[in-house]
Amino acid sequence: MRKLLVIGIGAGDPEHLTVQAVKALNRVDAFFVLDKGEEKSALTALRRAICERYIEGRDWRFVTVPDPPRDRDPADYRAEVSDWHARRAALLAPLIARELPEDGTGGILVWGDPSLYDSTLRVVDRIVADGTVPLEVEVIPGITSVQALAAAHRIALNQVGGAVLITTGRRLAAGGMPAEADDVVAMLDGPGAFRTVPEEDLTIYWGAYLGTPQEMLLAGPLAEVKDRIAALREQARARHGWIMDTYLLRRRGGE
Repeated sequence: MRKLLVIGIGAGDPEHLTVQAVKALNRVDAFFVLDKGEEKSALTALRRAICERYIEGRDWRFVTVPDPPRDRDPADYRAEVSDWHARRAALLAPLIARELPEDGTGGILVWGDPSLYDSTLRVVDRIVADGTVPLEVEVIPGITSVQALAAAHRIALNQVGGAVLITTGRRLAAGGMPAEADDVVAMLDGPGAFRTVPEEDLTIYWGAYLGTPQEMLLAGPLAEVKDRIAALREQARARHGWIMDTYLLRRRGGE
């Protein structure tokens, strides 16, 4: 039976890879990449560089297919994402069948960890459930941007005895800072929801391109630094064509 390894490769630094991930890379015959186009070609290049750095003594190749487009601001977000997952699965299933022999091992390299705000496992579940391409799936965890953010700022994510809520920019923009949470990590925040959150004595710890040579960090009272962060995000997006950032909002006084 074909095997598929879903490998977490960290937030951007090639040294984020675990020993388990390096061993997994060295089992893969073909890596399947959903290509996001010229705008994010650097991400594909970094994946390839990681493979070139850690794979020894075996042949391997990249198999790419254009990632299906999707509406980033749909009326029904869940329905749009579900349809996008289905279209991704429909592209990958025949590709895996064609490019891997029955005893072959494929790999999908996932930024951060496959368990946290990533669609890969849901797409793979669709392929497995369909049954057209029998697969044995193995998941290798990785370092997330959340961990990389905390390490870069030299902070603990939680306050003493407290909880941490991890959410998206979309939900933060819709509901604001949850009343029950003193520490909120926001991911996938395209428009910059931190600018709309009532400042209410909040500190922000922000990071972009974590673990890469382009890494950017800024921290301070939200009221004082939010405009500067917004400007840095726009400058970076214009320079690179894309941005991946994560931040922690913390109510002061409970540390």
